[in-house]
Amino acid sequence: MDKPKIREIVIVEGKYDAIAVKNVFDATVVQTGGFSLFNDRKKMDMIREMALNCGAVILTDSDGAGFVIRNKLKGIIPSDRIKNVYIPDIEGKESRKAHRSAEGLLGVEGMRAEVLIKAFADAGVTVESHPCERITRADLYACGLYGRPESTALRAKLKLGLRLPDHLSVNGLLDAINAMGGREFFDREVLKIIG
Repeated sequence: MDKPKIREIVIVEGKYDAIAVKNVFDATVVQTGGFSLFNDRKKMDMIREMALNCGAVILTDSDGAGFVIRNKLKGIIPSDRIKNVYIPDIEGKESRKAHRSAEGLLGVEGMRAEVLIKAFADAGVTVESHPCERITRADLYACGLYGRPESTALRAKLKLGLRLPDHLSVNGLLDAINAMGGREFFDREVLKIIG
């Protein structure tokens, strides 16, 4: 069965949250790394830029820490570009953890697929029936952004031009470009920046 394609980027706290979302949806998922986001200006700039291009879904745990992170994100992304998805307060603990959270609630990673689908639908998240054409690593190779001696320097130039973090991997760059508009964005903006 095909997973529903989410147009907006989905912003979550950590890698297990990202896995939970990707198990249910075809989506570009960005991890905040929890509170480390607060000291990472480049990641904040990347999130803002991606949200300006395609919108953002904020999906954090329903505990106090999750709301602090959500409020930080709401401060860096224009409100008209945000859809807030809230998970219900369900008592329990994630199977990979030895103990419950301080508030005794399941986080995003502990939500069943049907709970996530309902939460996304309730928030009015856009599910695309005709997603934009995505670029691949082959496209990056064809224009010199991957697999060539000059690729590292060319990717650095592109990341600077798109205000993306320096440490973004090739796969991360691919995800960012696809979230910003795929083939159309690549042809219009990326090729212009790399000359």
